[in-house]
Amino acid sequence: MNKKTNPISHFFSMLGRDLKDIGVTIADGDWKTKISCLILGFGPLLRGQIVKGLAFLGTEILFIWYLLSFGLKYLSKIATLGTVETQKISRRTVYGDNSFLILLYSILTIVLICLFTLIWRMNLRENRKEELLLRAGKTLPTNRKALYSLLDENFDKTLLALPCTGIFLFTVLPILFMICVAFTNYDKNHQSPTNLFTWIGLENFKNLFSFGGSGFGSTFFQVLAWTLVWAFFATFLDYFLGLAVAMLINKKGIRFKKFWRTIFVMTIAVPQFVSLLYIYKMFANDGLVNGWLLKLGVIKHYIPFWSNPMLARITIIVINIWIGIPYMMLIATGLLMNIPADLYESAALDGANSRQMFRHITLPYMLFVTGPFLLTQFTGNLNNFNVIYLLTRGGPQSMQLTGNAGSTDLLVTWLYKMTVTDTDYKMAAVIGIMVFIVTAVTSLVVYNRLPSVKDEEGFQ
Repeated sequence: MNKKTNPISHFFSMLGRDLKDIGVTIADGDWKTKISCLILGFGPLLRGQIVKGLAFLGTEILFIWYLLSFGLKYLSKIATLGTVETQKISRRTVYGDNSFLILLYSILTIVLICLFTLIWRMNLRENRKEELLLRAGKTLPTNRKALYSLLDENFDKTLLALPCTGIFLFTVLPILFMICVAFTNYDKNHQSPTNLFTWIGLENFKNLFSFGGSGFGSTFFQVLAWTLVWAFFATFLDYFLGLAVAMLINKKGIRFKKFWRTIFVMTIAVPQFVSLLYIYKMFANDGLVNGWLLKLGVIKHYIPFWSNPMLARITIIVINIWIGIPYMMLIATGLLMNIPADLYESAALDGANSRQMFRHITLPYMLFVTGPFLLTQFTGNLNNFNVIYLLTRGGPQSMQLTGNAGSTDLLVTWLYKMTVTDTDYKMAAVIGIMVFIVTAVTSLVVYNRLPSVKDEEGFQ
């Protein structure tokens, strides 16, 4: 049995081999390759590989221009995030350092340096490849063939270039910026360019887990507990009730099957924000539900659906059932039709009743096939902003909770409040990191235990 390779040792092993290959390339390479270590694309240009040479050279020129124009100026101030404050002299405002731009451009510069290092390595590898081909007496591919390869064997790189750039600019870079903000004092009192913010180390994380004074510890763990409870019920209630509805509609003897399915599909067609805002008004103290119950004499005082913390949570979970069942019903309908009928026929011949068939055939099959879907739903509900915010705005507020958190706030809605309402960016960044950790740990632990992942052929 082969032992699993340690990822850290594997990384350093690969790094060692790569450094050795770089040394061999420089030592054994001709003068064109050696100059290419400083001037990217020099070797390919002299060997007639104009397209590749110009691509490498253009990359280096743009990189040097960026460093001299923006990168080095901001990167030199990364340690302090700026020291010169904006001042107002007479009627004129003299702008100083901008901590926001210093942090943003410094992160961008560090990432671009890493990317340029990879391109520099690709440049050496290309030189080595060309030299070996020429030494073997072979001819190098023409420039026309190099361009054509972008639409042929290298079309995947061409196709992914724009999406990867977008992911870097709009996903990776903001995440790195958020992580760095968590170690600063960036809030409403330290906003650029008027006021500077600076590094404060782990103070924000200590504050998040502190239970005394103005610490966020008690609030954080209460919000985290409710987030996990909400995600559990929002996922599994919708799953099993949606499965039950699908089985009921598919049952033999049920008439107008298409009609019932159409009704459920129509609920999906209505935009969620419209239906949720309407439901919020329906269950308000002066809403339709309380109004009719009072009018019919069922209750003497209105029911505090949104002002009582526990009742608000229960109401949200129940309403989410109405929202989630149609999706699960449609998914389960298609899967139920794919279960081989001979399984049920064999079970019936063996004397199994409907409950036993469900337990030993239907449910195992559904859980096996929809395991990854369940995990996706659970992680999605951990960050389900719409349902919570449109129904309660995270309320009702509680004196026991700090940081403007409400009794029904999830971590993601609490993060939103801190960012938009309180402009407490540093604590919002810390909570954002916590959301990522909770979601990532849950996903990794559960995903590796799913039967459909551990044993793909087990149900066959």
